[in-house]
Amino acid sequence: MVESYQELSPSEFFYRNKQLAGFTNPARSLYTAFRELFENSMDACELMGVLPQIIIILREIKRLSGVRGIYKLYIQDNGSGIPERHILNALGKIFYSSKYVIRQSRGTFGLGGTLALLYGQITTGRPIKVVSSIGGRYIYQYIFSIDINKNEPIIHSKKRVLNKLGWRGTIIEFYLEGNYIGASRYIINYLKYTAAISPYAEILYVDPFGTLYYFPRTITMLPPIPKETKPHPHGIDLEMLKILIKSSPPEWTIREFLVNTFHRVGYNTADKFFRFARIYPATRLSELNDDLIKRLYNKFREFGGFRSPSGDVLSPIGEKIFREGIIKEFHPEYVDVVSRPPSSYSGYPFRIEAALAYGGDIPGEPGGITLFRYANKIPLLFDEGSDVSSKVLNNINLSSYKRLSDKPIGLFIHIVSTKVPFKSVGKEAIADIPEIEHEVELAIRFLLRRFTKYSRSVVRRIEARKRFKVFEKYLKLIGFFSGKLAGVDEVDVTPLIDKVRERYKVS
Repeated sequence: MVESYQELSPSEFFYRNKQLAGFTNPARSLYTAFRELFENSMDACELMGVLPQIIIILREIKRLSGVRGIYKLYIQDNGSGIPERHILNALGKIFYSSKYVIRQSRGTFGLGGTLALLYGQITTGRPIKVVSSIGGRYIYQYIFSIDINKNEPIIHSKKRVLNKLGWRGTIIEFYLEGNYIGASRYIINYLKYTAAISPYAEILYVDPFGTLYYFPRTITMLPPIPKETKPHPHGIDLEMLKILIKSSPPEWTIREFLVNTFHRVGYNTADKFFRFARIYPATRLSELNDDLIKRLYNKFREFGGFRSPSGDVLSPIGEKIFREGIIKEFHPEYVDVVSRPPSSYSGYPFRIEAALAYGGDIPGEPGGITLFRYANKIPLLFDEGSDVSSKVLNNINLSSYKRLSDKPIGLFIHIVSTKVPFKSVGKEAIADIPEIEHEVELAIRFLLRRFTKYSRSVVRRIEARKRFKVFEKYLKLIGFFSGKLAGVDEVDVTPLIDKVRERYKVS
């Protein structure tokens, strides 16, 4: 029997393997679709330097068997909008995205939004509606579906209307199968945890029961806009090197290629590299063969003289915004934030931001630590046990840090990077890269030391207050009986009590 072979389009591949991107069951799929489109909206605002204003409405259209149902998801943002010529491909074609550049963003693979729409189409058979404008003369509306075999959009209708009010943004409306009973907790937590790290966003969500969840904006400061950057010599593989060479002018020398193509490689660094590699720098790209390209790649990996990637291209939240968000959503009695210096792994810059909050509305058991994980401002709600932050926290001997144990403690870990090393397309757990692991550990230990110091000061104040109460009680009794013995009215011991209060610094 002769085997038959066939080619799969990207859309058909993800249609057959949708669980790879988090579309595993109706509850998880509804949450994943919600999250992917919300993240696209947030990115569209932040990359323009616009304070996000996001509206999401989720309605149950039809109840299926059990807890499953057909839902209509509506999401509107005030972001950049999509240029008319890109609308259909951006939403109706897998592997067509504005995110295929080296730049920090919530979206990593350029798949999520389109996969969410594809999931909706294959579970309901209904088309997708998109309305968008970049603030120009017209607003464009398309109703379309995705041709799974050809990986391209099929237009059902197109409309163009005058943009009289100068509106800018995107509206997406589509149907999908889901289980809101199972997904609701994750959706609400996702929005709450997003509001905690993005207090500059205004978020309004109406759930299928008609309940309104409103997360107001409490700060107008935005994080810096992430910058697009060039690849780093340590951050590419052999195939990427071949692609970069092929896309460069063939008359370039490999010296010019290094300087013009790679991040933080100047002529001095390039000359040092060629001396180390013993490769002739004036060789033109058109003269390179496979053996020389392989040698170039291997020497990239061996050479230690390339400067580390710059952290200036990243968009950290910043201590002020992070603190404001945690206070807004959790009202803790104590909060401390640290932002670690930029570092790098495999040629990719990254930075760790962390916070520790105590009391207030932090969930969890008294004295226990609840871990909140983020990557490029995305809350990570699943697969906590396989995440690098969990591994680091579990390896720390917490008993060596004496801390208050009467209320829950929240530990917030945020990694920002041009390439977050997620373990899967589902973007729920970060791989335990040694460099990242080291920075996370330093951040956690720093916060625990500071919290230990705070805890000791609280304990001292409590003990001082107890001692003062004892002194106050007996000083009043001494004053009373001294007066009796002396045959006078009660002795005024207030000045003495005030001195004791000052001594113990009790208010």
